[in-house]
Amino acid sequence: MDREATFKQLISQFPDSPMGHFSLGRLYVDEKRWAEAAKSLEEAVRLDPNYAAALVALGDAHNGNNDKPAAKAAWERALATPHGQRDLSLQSDLEQRIRDLEDF
Repeated sequence: MDREATFKQLISQFPDSPMGHFSLGRLYVDEKRWAEAAKSLEEAVRLDPNYAAALVALGDAHNGNNDKPAAKAAWERALATPHGQRDLSLQSDLEQRIRDLEDF
């Protein structure tokens, strides 16, 4: 079974778990399938609003889809999560991504 099918099966078995939605969304980001990525990642974030990794990936999906305001909003939300508040390396990475958006 390919990765996409595996993640979809995981989602069907555990629809209320953000992990399957996140994994599928990351796969779509990797494949530059931006709209599909955003949809999966938005569901992961809906299920767990403090899921920093899903918010970072959601920002990546929006950025790939050339929606700079939505990318910035997702990355700012990631910074506001408990993980985003604690992880200095994540903070630095996200602050750089936001600056790069603003430079264009």
